[in-house]
Amino acid sequence: MVDLTPFFPPEGQLLHTPENRAACASSGGLLQAMAAGTVLEGTALLCDQEHNLTVSLGNGILGTIPREEAALGIAEGTTRDIAILSRVGRPVAFLVEDIGLREGTLHPILSRRRAQRLALDALLSHARPGTVLPAVVSHLEPFGAFVDLGCGVTSMIGIEHISVSRISHPGQRFYPGQAIFVVVLDLDPEQERIYLTHRELLGTWSENAAPFRPGMTVPGIVRGIKEYGAFIELAPNLSGLAEMRDGLQEGQRVSVFIKSIVPEKMKIKLLIIDLLPPEPPAPLSYFITGGQLTHWRYAPEGCTRVGAETVFLAPE
Repeated sequence: MVDLTPFFPPEGQLLHTPENRAACASSGGLLQAMAAGTVLEGTALLCDQEHNLTVSLGNGILGTIPREEAALGIAEGTTRDIAILSRVGRPVAFLVEDIGLREGTLHPILSRRRAQRLALDALLSHARPGTVLPAVVSHLEPFGAFVDLGCGVTSMIGIEHISVSRISHPGQRFYPGQAIFVVVLDLDPEQERIYLTHRELLGTWSENAAPFRPGMTVPGIVRGIKEYGAFIELAPNLSGLAEMRDGLQEGQRVSVFIKSIVPEKMKIKLLIIDLLPPEPPAPLSYFITGGQLTHWRYAPEGCTRVGAETVFLAPE
C-alpha cells in the first residue's frame, strides 16, 4: 500500500474535523498551528475589491488571505484571479502567517499559497506513476475534469482517461464537489505538472461483465449510434452492441435484453426492449481505491481483441 501520510487532502475535507475546529477556535490554537506549520481550513466569506479573501475560522474569528497569498501563481501572474473569486462560499486551506489584531479583535493573516506549495511539493516528491490518490472534482470542461489533489492544487483528467465507455462530456460521469479516486499517469517536476487517469480504477472487462448473464434484462445508456447498431453502456467500463431502433438518441436510458456474452471477443450482444425515463448518474463503483499500480490491462486473458492497456513507468 502507498503511504498517504505525505499527502494533503482536497479542500473541504479538514473543515469540520474536531482537530481543525479546535485549532481555529482560539488564539492559542492558531499560534500552535503557526508554530507547527499545520494546514488548517476555513470558509471564504467574501473577496474584497483588492481580491483579498476574508475567511471565517469559526467561533467568530475572521482571518484574511492577502491576494498574493490566495493561490500559487497569483504573484507571478501565471494564475488568473478567478482562482481567488471562485473560492467565495467554499472551504480554503491555509497556513497561519501571523496573529494580529484589528480594532481590538483577533485577526489572523493566512496563506493559502504556502499550503498549496506544501501539497504540491509532497505530490511531486512522493507520488509515482501508478499512485492511487483521493481527489475532489472542482470543475468540468468539454475536454476533461479538473480535480483538487490537495489544498486546492489542481490537475486534469482528460476525457479519454475518464472511463473505457466513451462519453461526450465529463458531466456524464462526474459533478463538481464529487469525491473520487485518481491514478497518477505521469509527473513533470520541472513544469510542476501531474498527469492523471481514472478509467483503470473502474475495473477490467471481466470484472465489469461478471454480474451479467445472457437472458437478463437490465438498464443501460446509449453512448454511441452507428449505422450497424447502438452502443449501450451497462457500466462505466462496459458496453454492448444493440440493433438500431428508430428515434434512438445518445444519452437515453433504455432497458436491454442480454442475448449473449463472448469474453474471448469482449462482445456483449443486446436487444433494446424499451426507453426508460432519465435518472441522475449512478454513484461510481471502484474496483481499486488505493495502492500502487504498475500495469493494467482491460481485456481478458486469451482475448483476440486489443483492449485498453496502461503501463505505469517509474520516472527516470
